Amino acid sequence: MKKQLIRSLQIGDEVETQVLVLECSRGTYSAPHRAGEYFLKLLLGDVSGSVKAILWDTAQLKEKLQKGDVLFVRGEVGEYYGPQVVISELRKLDPEKVNRSFFQPVSERDPREMFLELKGIINEEIEQPYLKLLLLSFFNDKDLARRFAQAPAARTIHHNYAGGLLEHTLEVIGICRHLAALYPEQIQLDLLITGAILHDIGKIEEYDPASLSFEFSDRGKLVGHISIGKEMLDQKIRQIPAFPSSLKLELEHMILAHHGSREWGSPEIPKTIHAFTLFYADLVSARLNQFVRLMEKQPPSGSDWTEWDRYLERSIYLKKPPVGE
Repeated sequence: MKKQLIRSLQIGDEVETQVLVLECSRGTYSAPHRAGEYFLKLLLGDVSGSVKAILWDTAQLKEKLQKGDVLFVRGEVGEYYGPQVVISELRKLDPEKVNRSFFQPVSERDPREMFLELKGIINEEIEQPYLKLLLLSFFNDKDLARRFAQAPAARTIHHNYAGGLLEHTLEVIGICRHLAALYPEQIQLDLLITGAILHDIGKIEEYDPASLSFEFSDRGKLVGHISIGKEMLDQKIRQIPAFPSSLKLELEHMILAHHGSREWGSPEIPKTIHAFTLFYADLVSARLNQFVRLMEKQPPSGSDWTEWDRYLERSIYLKKPPVGE
């Protein structure tokens, strides 16, 4: 089915495309003779952006529309405080039968290559036998590996795209290697890398895999990825006879403390050098990804500054110094 990207729509264009419902609310008519009737105000999205839309004729609806529905719509782009699609016809689509790349941003890196890189790290850099066995018990599970490779690292803030979790994990591993090289006597590298690989493992259950907009699952909302990750770790360790209790305790702490502070969602603050190092590696990966993605956005016309970012609490200066100075 042909796809028009939302960012390409201009006022006056005919619309015939697939869209994702980002917001949906009812509006009521003020005219007395239309009392009890309603119209729908929508925000529609795809991988390129979002646009307001309105459906006046709600009689054609066979079932209630809600956030997360995938629709095929026909209409025209009008103007109402900016572009607005006036919908003349719509129907729901089966989200399992649409091209997810129309709606989900994806990592620029090939997920298969990233996963092969991760498996190589496990096989070549993890020397402690119990740690290697633990990691293989996770990633030899084909369903778990598939979900890990497809998951985002977040909904909005950093690495918020399909494959983002795997990309972020590899970045954290790389940063951990550099930090561990500064303190080789104090940091056990394969333990630190194991924590880096598993620190966000709970995110494969935190997000609803069926959602095209990376909505939280019920379990994600009620339990959260940190607690889910610790549960997953404990389940795997129980299946490994004689797994050292000291390693188990260290890994549990690394997962529970990787957000760094209770204000940022960690049940505990980092109290081992491995947990402390992992926290900063995780933070650097997240913040640099935020920076780069903001820098890649089109700045205001003629400006050397990006737009203001409420998460980073700043705008970014883009002008580069001349080469050689």
